[in-house]
Amino acid sequence: MARENRTTERLPLADREFLTIDEARAVLRVPRSTFYRWLSTGRGPKTVRMPNGKRRIKREEWIKWLQDRETD
Repeated sequence: MARENRTTERLPLADREFLTIDEARAVLRVPRSTFYRWLSTGRGPKTVRMPNGKRRIKREEWIKWLQDRETD
């Protein structure tokens, strides 16, 4: 039985547990500098630092962060 190569498997964005910073920025259409400023000042979503040093956003945290910013 062949082993699955999960590194090349691309799940739809809605099915992934983590989002990259670039994916989050693309959804919001904001520059990298703005998003990182939000993170550094505590106004962005909570992130997880991966062993390679890159940040990821848990899907549940992303959704919560967006919901907290909804207006009537």
